[in-house]
Amino acid sequence: MRIAYYILTRVLLRTHERDSLLARALGSDFKGRISVGLYLAAVVLAFFQTWIALGIYVGVALIWLVPDRRFEKLLAEQKT
Repeated sequence: MRIAYYILTRVLLRTHERDSLLARALGSDFKGRISVGLYLAAVVLAFFQTWIALGIYVGVALIWLVPDRRFEKLLAEQKT
């Protein structure tokens, strides 16, 4: 699911201008990029160390439980 999010954000960024509100809100999208990397590592580790892979999956899920306020913050700045 996170890989689909990553692909979606890349497609959206290509359809908008570089200085658009969306591009500024996403920024470098560290959370999205790190999630894809961790998922890929977990897939490889699943063949050797299942518990570590499961821990990585849980860790990524916990990362995404923290709300991402970038859009709200930028929209609030736009209104003022």
